[in-house]
Amino acid sequence: MLLAALREHALVIGKVTLSSGRTADYYVDARRTLLLPAAFRAAGTLIAAEARRLGAAAVGGPVMGAVPLACAAIGVGEGAALKAFFVRKERKEHGLQRWVEGPEIEAGECALVVEDTVTTGGSLIEAIERLKEEGVELAGALAVVDRLAGGAEAIERALGGGLPYVPLFTIDDVYPERPDRG
Repeated sequence: MLLAALREHALVIGKVTLSSGRTADYYVDARRTLLLPAAFRAAGTLIAAEARRLGAAAVGGPVMGAVPLACAAIGVGEGAALKAFFVRKERKEHGLQRWVEGPEIEAGECALVVEDTVTTGGSLIEAIERLKEEGVELAGALAVVDRLAGGAEAIERALGGGLPYVPLFTIDDVYPERPDRG
């Protein structure tokens, strides 16, 4: 169900500039899919299941990509024991001045770091590094769609320690007939 929704709503054919600065002839705007009710629930179920499999007590990652994913994961029945969080791009200047927002991730609890779409992995890697600096133990990382553009290797290096990086889908699944398929 989620894959069909990604193909229908998220795939945009045409010249775009990616957050990495690279240009591409297609774009996967996963939020166009993930913010629809059925796709939101489907993603939440898959993410909560992966969090459970990896022993994660919390799910979250970089603003904006991780926010709907973390909310979806805690909103499904399977995610009842999960906490959600998000990692700011900049430390909040007032209040508690936190980098990581949401309930405390206690010692001994692990976090699954999530992102909607990965190209180079830059924002997911920044979130991983920030969480490590904040002393959060990681269970691994997950992306809804990996564009197969080198991000997986960079994320695995950032995770270190043999922690898994799991893409639910790759661009090969979402756009199998794309002209640049290797």
